[in-house]
Amino acid sequence: GNRRSHLAPFRPAQGIPWNTGAVSTAQFAGARLVDVLAKCGASHLEEGGANHVHFVGLDEMLASIPVDKAEARNGDVILAYDMNGVPIPPDHGFPIRAVVPGHVGVRNVKWVSKVVVSKEEAEGPWQRGVAYKGFAANVTDLKTIPSHVIDSAIAVQEAPVQSVIISPANNAEIRGGDLDLKGWAFSGGGRGIIRVEVSLDGGASWHLANLGEGSEQHLRRAWAWTFWSASLPVPPGLRGGSGQVMCRAVDASYNTQPERPESIWNIRGLNNTSWHSKNVRFSK
Repeated sequence: GNRRSHLAPFRPAQGIPWNTGAVSTAQFAGARLVDVLAKCGASHLEEGGANHVHFVGLDEMLASIPVDKAEARNGDVILAYDMNGVPIPPDHGFPIRAVVPGHVGVRNVKWVSKVVVSKEEAEGPWQRGVAYKGFAANVTDLKTIPSHVIDSAIAVQEAPVQSVIISPANNAEIRGGDLDLKGWAFSGGGRGIIRVEVSLDGGASWHLANLGEGSEQHLRRAWAWTFWSASLPVPPGLRGGSGQVMCRAVDASYNTQPERPESIWNIRGLNNTSWHSKNVRFSK
């Protein structure tokens, strides 16, 4: 639901009206899920007919991930007990939290009490219900979706490529001849960020941003966000007026962000990865 609120000018979506804040990065440590499963005698899961690994939380939260992600050594799924060098705080899942890098947050179940290997994906609204499924644009009311449409939709696992402008703030006044922009970019599935572009004129022209911390990650195991920055001279034609600054990112599979939110609108407001923009005022 990150950036769900940005769909509202076209058509409101149903859910918490997140801006850009439903995202974070932390450093986790724990036991590899594949090692824990093997210790319990559960290995080569697909050969045994299993398709999903479930995480069950003490709060009865249920979610699951495909077995190929669960068993992949370079998938880096862990049962974490440390966060940023200390035991995981209760709000973040103490004593054990599933950390499934490259997958959306809801698969990273907190307060894990049980891990289940199954032929089927997890039950419950977070996996089989409407909460984390993207529907076609002709579905405009959650209350009237036929059950077969819900059942046939796939639950979100990996996040698509995204980028966000952190600075300047929306409606900021830009003083001086240069504009400094900063932000972050991320793509699911471990796909690293290879390029971020920024625009000072509403998308009419684009400039390459500099990739900073996070860009050193392996392009197929990039689990954290990548910071970017750009410092650009304000064109004389923009000074004294208002405009839109924008950003867009490209990942290691050459996926890029769609231009407009209306092209990817869905009733749950999931995966709004359209170009991010902020309104600014340029001083003379």
